Amino acid sequence: MKLTNELMDSRLVAIVRGITRSEAKAAGAGLAAGGVRLMEVTMNTAGALDIIQDWRSAYNGQAYVGAGTVLNVKMAREAAAAGAQFIISPNVDVNVIAFALEKGIDIWPGAMTPTEIVTAFYAGAEVVKLFPMASLGLGYLREIRGPLNHIPLIATGGVTLGNIADYFEAGASAVGIGSSLLPKEDLAIGNIEGIAECAARFVQAAARPHLLG
Repeated sequence: MKLTNELMDSRLVAIVRGITRSEAKAAGAGLAAGGVRLMEVTMNTAGALDIIQDWRSAYNGQAYVGAGTVLNVKMAREAAAAGAQFIISPNVDVNVIAFALEKGIDIWPGAMTPTEIVTAFYAGAEVVKLFPMASLGLGYLREIRGPLNHIPLIATGGVTLGNIADYFEAGASAVGIGSSLLPKEDLAIGNIEGIAECAARFVQAAARPHLLG
């Protein structure tokens, strides 16, 4: 799918959850200005579909917009209708994967066990989200990479500027980052510049060496 290469290069997905439509305007502007290329709003955020539409209009060509916490085909269909360019879930639902593939939308489902990861991959997901990383730990990621090193994994949960390098060293192909990317104090006052500065630090920390020149 077209965004898999983008994901493998930038190695970062911004996860936005539980904010208002007004806050999302500042969040999206700051993330995009900071160089974030993949921005996800979770479907359990009030007004998620409106936010997706807003971001698609505002950042078309600058950043790709996706829907997260997509639990079933109904939610996937709503996200697609709103303009979501990729779909992420916390679980493996082969029907959601099939729907996304049919519509030509990148799908990165969430999985925890080896069985779930392999099931998602062979159902057509080119990349699988390993979740919840904050609980599983880096040791789990290292172990899972042994037999499953042919499946790219997005490690999601617990990523900070202080440990992001450890995630990549342990074998993550990309990381999903939530609250660490959006400082509460900046979000509260709509400080786009502050959000952009924070985002830029994460973008640089995640970038492959050949992209830093």
